Amino acid sequence: MTQEPTDTGWERAGERTYVLTLEAFKINIGLVVGDDRAVVIDTGAGPREAAQILNAVREVTDVPLIVVNTHSHGDHTFGNAYFAAHGVEEFWAHTATAEAVAADPDAQRRMVARTEPEMGAREGEHTAVHTPTHTVGAEPVDLDLGGHSVTLFYLGRGHTAGDLLVGSGSVLFAGDLVEEGAHPEFEDSFPYDWRKTLGKIIAIDELYTSIVPGHGRIVDADYVRSQLGNLRRAIRMCSTAIHEASVDYTKAVPVLPYGPVQSRYLITRLKETETASDTVLPH
Repeated sequence: MTQEPTDTGWERAGERTYVLTLEAFKINIGLVVGDDRAVVIDTGAGPREAAQILNAVREVTDVPLIVVNTHSHGDHTFGNAYFAAHGVEEFWAHTATAEAVAADPDAQRRMVARTEPEMGAREGEHTAVHTPTHTVGAEPVDLDLGGHSVTLFYLGRGHTAGDLLVGSGSVLFAGDLVEEGAHPEFEDSFPYDWRKTLGKIIAIDELYTSIVPGHGRIVDADYVRSQLGNLRRAIRMCSTAIHEASVDYTKAVPVLPYGPVQSRYLITRLKETETASDTVLPH
């Protein structure tokens, strides 16, 4: 049985496609409902948020569920164990995401500890990391839900090494490749590749009129163009500072289009991920 959401917090994004924004990290949870199965996109920061998500899903549909993780960060994947304990068997992610989740880094647990203290302490029910069971590589994967399908595909590294996109009709779930209402986070990003990946998203904008960011309000391709423009400018400014000042290249921080924390991570990641082909400043 499927029914149209009313006061459950879901926002309709497109045909059979809904978005639920959680309070703590403003993460966007996706739900795509078919006649036979439904896809839940990301599972929250731990069992508390996962329970909230599952309860909201069951207000809409009672069909079996598939989980898709857009990337490896804990606020998007730490609810997996709760969903597994409640009958979900199929968890999809990019290959690099599955590897990162399996590594279970302490930094991700510390990041969610404020709202999910059990996850931070590694104690309590459903706090073990549940690694995705199915992976996507270079080739897209179509999931038939019955009367509707979604496409899982990868356009390249960016926010992380394994950012997976999910297409449902004219709606694209972009994970944290796209950020609205806050600065992008660069801690384990690949900024040069991120620039290219955003360009690829823009190149297919005729397919998707609505883009759901990992956090924040639903946007369109023009917003992604704006984010790409900011990233291009930031890379250009940082590259100039790095190559002109071998020691004090952090002088670029005050003029970057991001906050000071994000700016410093950006500079660090540019240094760590730079290749010979990246030394030519982009226009």
